[in-house]
Amino acid sequence: MTFVVTENCIKCKYTDCVDVCPVDCFHEGPNFLVIDPDECIDCTLCEPECPANAIFSEDEVPAAMEDFITLNAELAKIWPGITEVKDALPDADEWKGKSGKTDLLER
Repeated sequence: MTFVVTENCIKCKYTDCVDVCPVDCFHEGPNFLVIDPDECIDCTLCEPECPANAIFSEDEVPAAMEDFITLNAELAKIWPGITEVKDALPDADEWKGKSGKTDLLER
């Protein structure tokens, strides 16, 4: 089992989750983070740290966001790893909690 970053992270990209990950399984894109399912050890540490409530256990991903399971695996292969906390995107608080952001994902 793995954890999955979902739509809530798009245009926010808080990195609190990165700080607690013991295996460095997060990867960073321009406006979104993903979890590498091959590296995730299902430790549960990242989920409560996410201010945007964007991280779910794979078996608890909301039905409308199940595409993010495949998306995390796909993008983790091409995006660089992130191991240190960075500032969230400048307007992250404005985007936090908004839905319908999937089309805004930058690859």
